[in-house]
Amino acid sequence: MKIVNPATEQVIADVPEDTAASVVQKFARARAAQPAWAATAIDVRLHAIRRFRDLLAANKDALALVLTREMGKPVKQAGNEIAAMSGRLDFFLSSTANLLRDEVAFKDAGLEERIAYEPWGVVANISAWNYPYFVGSNVFVPALLTGSTVLYKPSELATMTGLAIADLLHEAGVPADAFIAVVGGGTVGTALSRQPVDALFFTGSHATGQKIAEATASRFIKTQFELGGKDPIYVCGDVDVAIAAEGLADGAFYNSGQSCCSVERIYVERTIAAPFVDAFVKTVGGFVVGDPESPATYIGPLARPQQITVLEAQVKDALAKGARLLCGGRAGERRGTFEPTVLTDVTNDMLVMREESFGPIIGICLVDDDEQAIRQMNDTDYGLTAGVYAKDYARAGRILRRVNAGSVYWNCCDRVSPRLPWTGRKHSGMGSTLSAAGIRAFVQPKAWHLRSP
Repeated sequence: MKIVNPATEQVIADVPEDTAASVVQKFARARAAQPAWAATAIDVRLHAIRRFRDLLAANKDALALVLTREMGKPVKQAGNEIAAMSGRLDFFLSSTANLLRDEVAFKDAGLEERIAYEPWGVVANISAWNYPYFVGSNVFVPALLTGSTVLYKPSELATMTGLAIADLLHEAGVPADAFIAVVGGGTVGTALSRQPVDALFFTGSHATGQKIAEATASRFIKTQFELGGKDPIYVCGDVDVAIAAEGLADGAFYNSGQSCCSVERIYVERTIAAPFVDAFVKTVGGFVVGDPESPATYIGPLARPQQITVLEAQVKDALAKGARLLCGGRAGERRGTFEPTVLTDVTNDMLVMREESFGPIIGICLVDDDEQAIRQMNDTDYGLTAGVYAKDYARAGRILRRVNAGSVYWNCCDRVSPRLPWTGRKHSGMGSTLSAAGIRAFVQPKAWHLRSP
């Protein structure tokens, strides 16, 4: 498999790709290794992940450059992702052992009822390219800590990063057969999903997630899906316009807009529309589009060149239906880039407000009041995140309680915390990672009924 730098379109590596036969062999290795890994003391498993955390920190700069060259993420942002891994891993390290302990549900003189938590067995992890460290570790770290072995297929757009993760985990003390990288594109992912694994965790598009769900439904295995989003934000008329515009521009365009929880729709109370839009466009105008290996670059090339066609179609559709283009709207001068794009006078029947963009583009819609904003925010097939910018928490809370999304924000956006569940509704997925709920997703309860003789 050829690894292509999206900023140059040059082949930077040739990586051996798995076949259907090699996937079967790798599954057999993971199955054979799982009982011994599950029997390994929790302290030993924790030590390995702690060592993995330290190795990530020690190799941050080199790992960031690999990620930048294979998927185009600006190198500063790639480094930010790796640096932030320590906090995420520290959460798993501090929380997992307590959540694995048996729980006594009832006890009297002759009877005890107890709940034990056991690993699934072999976990397949089909992961994503946009945040490969975050998204992958949400699955493989709790899976390993709870005693499962992992077959990890990184996205074909982050293969070298996936292989680096595997090397560091092995160096940290995870046995080679407890964590096995599976390399390839869609056909390899299909071959992996056909193995008799005990659980399958997928991160990617709704369309692919739906195919996997249909293919695995008859097997009644544990499945979990983290899919896309069309994340809305409502800006109330009482905000500090400059602060809101700056925060939302970053939330919409960070990682070139290639985040599941990127701000993709903005609804602004009409009374502040003009100053907000002016401040927003001014902020976007300061974003540097350039060489992703330069620390000054904020917008780099899109990981998938074909996404430019999608964004161009969204702009064309919006303009044909009456939107105004305030900046951008076309492919950039640098290879693989798309100019940061802001559209206003948009409506919810436009593609830019309905279909996931996954690029540096945003639509801003004017609304008259909270009720109209709520209707517009909920008018979507997705339900990942939503937010409100407002001075009054009581007002924001009333709105957010009526928005159908797995995560909600007040005066912030595009953030994930390891302490809180990451979960989607509707086409945004099913199940939770992160938080206690996300750790418990990797174990199955066993009920013990114990009666004294």
